[in-house]
Amino acid sequence: MDSIDTKRLNDSNTNDREFSGCAVLFLGCSSPEHNLLSLYKNEPGKFGVFKVIKLTLTDSVGGLEGYEILKLHDADPFLGVELKFMSVPPCQRFLESYACGSLAQFLSQHASRLLTLLDGVVMETQLKAGIHTLDQNLQDLEICLDHIRQSQPVRLRDDEVTQLEQQLQNSYGPPSQPTQELPRNCFLFQKRVFDDRPLTSADQQRFAAHVGRDWKRVGRALQKNCRALKGPAIDNLAYEYEREGLYEQAYQLLGRFIQSEGRSAKLSRLISALEETKLTSMAEIMLGIQPRD
Repeated sequence: MDSIDTKRLNDSNTNDREFSGCAVLFLGCSSPEHNLLSLYKNEPGKFGVFKVIKLTLTDSVGGLEGYEILKLHDADPFLGVELKFMSVPPCQRFLESYACGSLAQFLSQHASRLLTLLDGVVMETQLKAGIHTLDQNLQDLEICLDHIRQSQPVRLRDDEVTQLEQQLQNSYGPPSQPTQELPRNCFLFQKRVFDDRPLTSADQQRFAAHVGRDWKRVGRALQKNCRALKGPAIDNLAYEYEREGLYEQAYQLLGRFIQSEGRSAKLSRLISALEETKLTSMAEIMLGIQPRD
């Protein structure tokens, strides 16, 4: 994000290996009927809310490691998510996503899909580190990082969070048999077998509707084996369709891939690109994977 002073961050004396700090992300909803705090406190909805938060954070940090959820707590009317960062890159990426609105966009997408929220419901967020409200300093990334570094964790990860993390891992299903040969025209995703097929216009529309600002990252993963996307092709698409917005840019990207590769523009190649860019939740959307209760 251009407005964030990342150059000052690069010039600072922050030692990545020694970095540690905490922030609390407060999540709310404009609809009283779909209050995240109430859904989380209600046992049947707890896991769904946790999965929404995990997918949102994974997308926001671009799949980077070096952070963890310590605790989820009642901060009525918000649900508080206490985060610990163990290195600068995921913390920086998280702040950038939060500042430019991507985090709120990811949260809304996942909540709508997994919690079946109604269209038009607005997700509300606030970010604090200690006594400091970071929403007031988002133009200066270094100040935000300093506040997070000064806010040191006072607890280990909550047992409930550990249980929910394990439940999330188990929700992806049992591993496939290692001796089983993969059927022809099939591919693996999260240890599950899916039929491979050429991408369709419906895939193109679904991709464009959900990928958001990450369409360029996916394009650069696809360009490794697609001549039509090499060189300045992706930047040219961004410039040509800038006025039409992110949906059209993403739509044209996948359209260019399909047009160039023909029947070789397979679903497996798109899923592979999404895995490479750590967009696991986006791959789930493309495969129509439904959350498990």
